[in-house]
Amino acid sequence: MPRAGKEQIVVKVGKCSVCAADPKIYQGKAYFQTRIPIVAGHEFVGEVVELGEGAREKFGLEIGDKAIAEQIVPCGECYYCKIGLYNLCVPHHIFGILGPEGGWAGYMKYPAKSIVWKVPREMSWEVGVGIEPCACAIHGVERANVSLKDTVVIIGAGAIGLYMIQAAKLKHPRYLVSIETDDHRRRVAKQLGVDLALNPRTDDIKKEIDELTDGVGADVVIEATGNPAAVDTAVNVLKKRGRFVVFGVFADKACIDWSIISDIKELEIVGGHLSLHTYPLAIKYLQDGSIRNEKINTHDFPLKDFEKAIEYSEKRIENAIKVMMTPPKD
Repeated sequence: MPRAGKEQIVVKVGKCSVCAADPKIYQGKAYFQTRIPIVAGHEFVGEVVELGEGAREKFGLEIGDKAIAEQIVPCGECYYCKIGLYNLCVPHHIFGILGPEGGWAGYMKYPAKSIVWKVPREMSWEVGVGIEPCACAIHGVERANVSLKDTVVIIGAGAIGLYMIQAAKLKHPRYLVSIETDDHRRRVAKQLGVDLALNPRTDDIKKEIDELTDGVGADVVIEATGNPAAVDTAVNVLKKRGRFVVFGVFADKACIDWSIISDIKELEIVGGHLSLHTYPLAIKYLQDGSIRNEKINTHDFPLKDFEKAIEYSEKRIENAIKVMMTPPKD
């Protein structure tokens, strides 16, 4: 049981979930450094049970409030923190990875430098646990700078991709296209409002998008898979001067003909990492129903069955998309 020091918060975790990176971390296959041993989990939401000295005033919280800390605990002192890009903080202390203990626990502590947001008490744990991936998805869509005239293609219909679809729809693009190999996930993408849900294994992606855009190509492609093949698809379907947002976490290097980027299409390539100033938007949109996650949340296991949760998430057992876990109530 952690205890709250100065300006720290202890929460009882209401719900936590499995990120696509978590199986890689568990198996020792993540490309990034992790602290071992560590309590895993950077997708969580909890109820405030202890406020350290000054925490009530600093964060505007009371005992019993629901609260979430952003996945990164920024140092506040490096170059990127000082210019407001705290998601690129150099020490990069992320809950459950390299930094504080994560949310796969009955209780956890939010350090003093955490960015903490109050969550509406009426918001269910199932909805609240989606705030972190939803905030990431919104950041990715914001990086895409979508406008009303755009044809937007989102590659990948996992949890992040499905949140991106809903965030992109709030921008009212001309057309919204999902590319996904999994039949169930394509159906969900269609239910969430895409104009086309394409399978790269059976559909001629470029032909379909050219027909939709009178041969011009997509204005924006957002990659949310981490699959090197998606990079090749993206540069091929983009129009000249199109924008490519890379949000997926890649385990392998992606190889493409860079002449397409420069000499042939003069493309704009933009990266996306974590979230930046988007947690309040995620909370608002999930609360008012502008973004929904009942079709994204597919499984819920007791926390003690975390290995099963990891397996279901990684292998997509029983059409798993977002796998949640519930800590013991005691």
